[in-house]
Amino acid sequence: MGRPSKYPAEFRAEAVRLVLTTDKSMAEVGRDLGISDKTLGAWVRKEREKQTLDALPGALSEHERLELKRLRKEVSDLKVEREILRKAAAYFAKEMTR
Repeated sequence: MGRPSKYPAEFRAEAVRLVLTTDKSMAEVGRDLGISDKTLGAWVRKEREKQTLDALPGALSEHERLELKRLRKEVSDLKVEREILRKAAAYFAKEMTR
């Protein structure tokens, strides 16, 4: 996981809204708010991707996407744990036959 953002979520959302709803350029909005236009551009790009995903038929909500990501990580961790336990069981079974 990355480092925590130094900008509150409300500030980021408002900055993105200004870019998307006003006729100001991203650089102008960034200068007005005192942030890099690259940082602002990343926020805008992320919001546009989110809007695109939300517009697809049968699309998952942001909450559902986060839950799916969490569950996939959990499944991956459980597979690793299962493999470790399988190897440990094989090792101890071999030791018992000696």
